[in-house]
Amino acid sequence: MGILDGKKLLITGVLTDSSIAFHVARLAQEEGATVVLSSFGRAAGITKRIAGRLPHPVEIVQLDVTNADDLATLSDRIAEHVPYLDGVLHSIAYAPEAALGGNFLNTEWDDVKVALEVSAFSLKSLAVACRPLLKERGGQVLGLDFDATVTWPFYDWMGVSKAALESTCRYLARELGPEKIRVNLIAAGPIYSTAAKSIPGFDHFGPMWQRRAPLGWDTEDPVPTAKACVALFSDWFPATTGEIIHVDGGVHSQGGP
Repeated sequence: MGILDGKKLLITGVLTDSSIAFHVARLAQEEGATVVLSSFGRAAGITKRIAGRLPHPVEIVQLDVTNADDLATLSDRIAEHVPYLDGVLHSIAYAPEAALGGNFLNTEWDDVKVALEVSAFSLKSLAVACRPLLKERGGQVLGLDFDATVTWPFYDWMGVSKAALESTCRYLARELGPEKIRVNLIAAGPIYSTAAKSIPGFDHFGPMWQRRAPLGWDTEDPVPTAKACVALFSDWFPATTGEIIHVDGGVHSQGGP
């Protein structure tokens, strides 16, 4: 028996087998969970192919977190595959190129609002859409974060979006707590996934992180972060909500250059 035996999880953001989301899905299955994935548009074919590398077959549901129809019907469509949810992984973030790469002062609102909607507001959208299935037994809404207490070179409006994500997590924890729905974030160190490599200047984070992390940090290894996610989906954190748990080798605790 695994620590997620009998759990039902929805996991978003599985696009490559190097992603944190993929390894959360893999470890969750190994620990006994039934996993449903989401994807949309042209990415759905990629998700289906990558899902074939998981230990067990999975169902994939259509979900564009900016599409009102997708959100309105999500719980009904998930219920075709599992009767309830014990957890949801929000692994969704996007910012237009103009909102990244040292262009902070010149970014227009049209680009900023896309980053905020997809990367922060969508946590609320996803939690509300899954609420009917989570209310059955309570559960965990878990988001992937990148520490927004400080600024980062090149990260620009994605950094602002992560700050909004962190605040959204706290407000959701307050609103959904009476229904025994926990809402937490994992603030991971940089992982050189395909998505991360598309962020201008992201490759500068690795050497800095490896230099400052008391425990060291492997930018090619998403497993430590995925293990933390699986732990939070288990029954071993029943009174933890509104929290940001750092899985970053300890960098967040260190001062200096």
